[in-house]
Amino acid sequence: MPASKDTERRLHPKAQEAHDLMERGRLSRREFIRVAALVGVSAGAAYAMAGLPDTGYAQDSMLPFPDPEGDPVAGGILRVGMQIQKMEDPATYSWVEMSNQTRHILEHLAFTTPDNVTRPMLAERWEASDDLTSWTFYLRQGVMWHNGDELVADHIRWNVERWTDPALGSSNVGLSSISALVEEVDSGEKNDDGSSKMVKVLRDGAVEVVDSHTIRFSLSKPVLSFPEDMYNYPTAIVHPSFQAPFSDNPIGTGAYTLTELTVGDRCTLKRFDQTEAGADFKYWGGDVYLDEIHYFNFDEDNQLTAFASGDVDTIYEFSIEQMELAKALEGNIIAARTAQTLCCRFQVTQEPWTDKRVRQAFVKAVDNARVKELVYPDGGDVGENHHVAPIHPEYFALPPLVRDVDGAKALLAEAGQENLDVTIDVGNTDGPWHQTVCEAIRDQVADAGINLNINVMPASKYWEIWDSTPFGATAWTHRPLGTMVLSLGYRTGVPWNETLYANPEWDAALDKAESLLDVEERRAAMEAVQGILQDDAVMVQPIFRPVYTIVAPRVHGYPAHPTQYHQYNKVWVES
Repeated sequence: MPASKDTERRLHPKAQEAHDLMERGRLSRREFIRVAALVGVSAGAAYAMAGLPDTGYAQDSMLPFPDPEGDPVAGGILRVGMQIQKMEDPATYSWVEMSNQTRHILEHLAFTTPDNVTRPMLAERWEASDDLTSWTFYLRQGVMWHNGDELVADHIRWNVERWTDPALGSSNVGLSSISALVEEVDSGEKNDDGSSKMVKVLRDGAVEVVDSHTIRFSLSKPVLSFPEDMYNYPTAIVHPSFQAPFSDNPIGTGAYTLTELTVGDRCTLKRFDQTEAGADFKYWGGDVYLDEIHYFNFDEDNQLTAFASGDVDTIYEFSIEQMELAKALEGNIIAARTAQTLCCRFQVTQEPWTDKRVRQAFVKAVDNARVKELVYPDGGDVGENHHVAPIHPEYFALPPLVRDVDGAKALLAEAGQENLDVTIDVGNTDGPWHQTVCEAIRDQVADAGINLNINVMPASKYWEIWDSTPFGATAWTHRPLGTMVLSLGYRTGVPWNETLYANPEWDAALDKAESLLDVEERRAAMEAVQGILQDDAVMVQPIFRPVYTIVAPRVHGYPAHPTQYHQYNKVWVES
């Protein structure tokens, strides 16, 4: 392969190790590309090293966005059907939809593209130490905020300090990378039982501004996925002048700004050309083609109808029940196999779920494969109650789950809960299939003598109680790695740990799996991670679902992302 800046620099040991593993057949070419890009090899060079074309991306471009499709025409409006939500604080966002409304205003250090390769975004490049405990990010020169300021390393430091402030409660502290920047200290307050209340705060020296455009992170443990974590949607970089709500003063570095937001109605983005002071705004990311992006509020069950009537050019998603209608419409259907899922999870600190036997009994009474067959007969994967999907590269195939009604009854009798009566809260936040899943579970657990009541509530009400209800059906979006979602959702004390699960043995097993590059070794380590979580029975998780959207023929270069993230920098529309 021709020499490049990447190959002229010393190849990171992890990239060399990944290349050797690929050559020996222990790592796929796609996984090699992902790993090499994470440790600082440019995506183009990584593709070349793997002997694959970097389809859709210019080989000599330093930009993370794909080449435009066809002969792009500037101008026009893209109309999108999606739920319109408030835009309060990007660091505490809990819905992908609100992050999509923000994504063209605020940007990230890195960008994980639909091919699962992480490329530099606000960062121009990064370097990792050999042991993956130090990460240095080099910011792009000349990136302009909408108020005319230049993006500098102090702005990144300010954001990270903010994410790790216990008073904010950002889910970012659950990311492996950010959790390795914090330490647990005594808050000086007491818990109800008289014990000291511990909080996680940023370690001294964890973040160092090297110069105006260089920032270094010193971690307490090796983390391979640091750049990947930086495209988690609550890691959008805000200006240091930020005050909630973001919608009141939307200063960003992106190509668009917010001109209108009416929650439950519409969100309008317009290409940003001039600062308030009258200076020209030059966007760092090259040409963008759309004049405006208009989001219109439609719930999931009405979005395809809006597309059919011509009210929108594309939608966030449509359900499997609407597939035949979608096939009859003039549009391009985009389907993606994903790790999106529904966790019917127990909060293990609330009765009756404090008793592991009760949790295990409930889980034993459910046939996940049958639930999946009823709800998604075509597409998707069966969940195994440990939140790692077969699509995840580190997935370990545990023995198949077997429904055991007699075993469930025996556990309930042992726990003194033969007549268990419980309620699950359901918000149908991704559509009515949530309720369908719960109804199927209800019918199955009845065979074990469990009476399951289903409390259906509006989606907005569910998100008010999702992390406090004793038993709730919560949708989780796709993450490129199983370890990433596990770290966000089940580590001891992290904000998105809705089960309040706390198991030091499991935390340590996850730490070990995250440190391994060899896919066979990592997959073997995941046997313990998945097995412990499955045995502790914190959830019933029957399905990893496919997602479907549809795009009008006049829309070109529409990116299909398994996380349903919208990045329309190179999208254009015919007039």
